[in-house]
Amino acid sequence: MLAPASVSDYRELAKRRLPQLMFDYLDGGAFEEATLQANRLDLQKLSLKQKVLRDVSSLDTSVTLFGQKMELPLILAPVGFAGMMARRAEVQAAKAAQTVGIPFTLSTVGICPIEEVRRAVTTPFWFQLYMMRDRGVVREILSRAQAAQCGALVFTVDLPVLGTRYRDIRNGMGVKLPLFSRLRMAANFASRPSWIYDVGVKGQPLTFGNLAGVVQDAKSLGALLHWTTTALDPSVTWKDLEWIRSIWKGPLILKGVLDADDAKEAAATGADGLVVSNHGGRQLDAARSSISMLPRIVDAVGDRTVVLMDGGIRSGQDVTRALALGARACLIGRAWVYGVAAKGEAGVVSVLETMKRELRTSMALIGASRIGDINRAVIES
Repeated sequence: MLAPASVSDYRELAKRRLPQLMFDYLDGGAFEEATLQANRLDLQKLSLKQKVLRDVSSLDTSVTLFGQKMELPLILAPVGFAGMMARRAEVQAAKAAQTVGIPFTLSTVGICPIEEVRRAVTTPFWFQLYMMRDRGVVREILSRAQAAQCGALVFTVDLPVLGTRYRDIRNGMGVKLPLFSRLRMAANFASRPSWIYDVGVKGQPLTFGNLAGVVQDAKSLGALLHWTTTALDPSVTWKDLEWIRSIWKGPLILKGVLDADDAKEAAATGADGLVVSNHGGRQLDAARSSISMLPRIVDAVGDRTVVLMDGGIRSGQDVTRALALGARACLIGRAWVYGVAAKGEAGVVSVLETMKRELRTSMALIGASRIGDINRAVIES
């Protein structure tokens, strides 16, 4: 095969390497996946305004967020179960992010624990929180994240319940499959010996590293997913932010905001940032795309909080589009996991370097030499 040239190429490599159940969990969305598709299609509908005879001999892709300089306006998004896609994937991704000069965000339900990731890198990484019914567990996790000097806390707010994901159900997550389907799935796993060795053998222990001692008898991806449905707290409200603020002393970012009034509420409660996101199309399949809601939310909060965006970003050109509509930076989830599933740490670095080249090319062709030059004027009406 030719050398991968795009995130789509890495997606294809990941599909060839992962068992179907794993790939579908990573790649899929809720219900009929309409919102998942809208995230991509609505980005692609945005045309950039080509400009000529501008001095773009020097291009600067760096930004500073929450006091941290980043070489790209990109953050590796939290992805649960990432360590099931490649051996200790969260560690490999954190190291790749450090190499490129951007933050990595560790999921509460990642395979690698906070301390393992902290030992692997020397620069701050971010931590993502799900609110669980047991506040004692939450307090203990936040204490560990503080001790690891995590640069920001990303509080996911769009998961009061787990979305209905047809691909996962068809693959037997949470349901009992007939014998023929189970045999077919076993054959599919057997056809991926490199994954079995890399993850199943060398990637142990395959547990929620941040929840060691909390998750009981969860020996499979399906069992771990079932545990999350019982552990997540659907009663969380804006008042709970005060409690988190009393514990967490660093930047607090709310992930999963898709409504202008919710964005205003987030700013009023003192959130340092918010992520315009529909959870990658994995929750409410009737939701609008992230990029379509971004301008409304930017207008609603103004300069009161930092607005980031997540959903459908697959290239540096997509990043340019999101920046043009007001995002300060973008989070990418599937893109980095495709890279780590295909080629480990080197795959993540390659994905990020590819997106950097695409961003620089896009900047040059719209006549923007700095990230701050990218605004709504570069969108073709």
